[in-house]
Amino acid sequence: MSDTPFGGALGWGRRPALLLIDMMQAYFTAGSPFDLGSRQSLDGCAALLASAREAGIPVLHTRVRFSPDLSDGGLFVRKVPALAALVDGSPAAEFVPELTPAPGEVVVTKQYASAFFGTSLAATLTARGVDTTIIAGVSTSGCVRASATDAMQHGFYPVVAADACGDRTREVHEANLFDLSAKYAEVTTVDEVVRKLG
Repeated sequence: MSDTPFGGALGWGRRPALLLIDMMQAYFTAGSPFDLGSRQSLDGCAALLASAREAGIPVLHTRVRFSPDLSDGGLFVRKVPALAALVDGSPAAEFVPELTPAPGEVVVTKQYASAFFGTSLAATLTARGVDTTIIAGVSTSGCVRASATDAMQHGFYPVVAADACGDRTREVHEANLFDLSAKYAEVTTVDEVVRKLG
């Protein structure tokens, strides 16, 4: 028996899907309040996307988008006023060109951190027979963490590709990966996911 109550192994189910979280221009544009200053997560997501498409598994993309008056942003936009940059029609709210959704790939538009909250994501995954979510994107401490936690709570095996996620500092990124691995998800690497899908 383990000497720690945390970090049990979940593994994968049988039917994975790739869930790319909020890979929008806001995170990769100099001068944006959300700019990560790094392409690591973008490059990791691009590798996962190519592998998922080749393997023929479902691919789903999320984005944050608010109405121009922010009336659908609730307390979130009050807590994080910079989210006003992600209103409908803003270039910051568009996907990065490298990760543009292909025809047939689901796009989930959300107003809060979790890809599951207030969306049809869980029903969409269930209808497609998915039992495992490979999760990557930004930010590790925000929308990735919330989505991975909710994936588990909806009964989907959450697999987080650590080097395809990013955050505002390395310390925040690593701390949240540590906690995800301890309590909520399998944390792995892009190379490991690509091998698994190959």
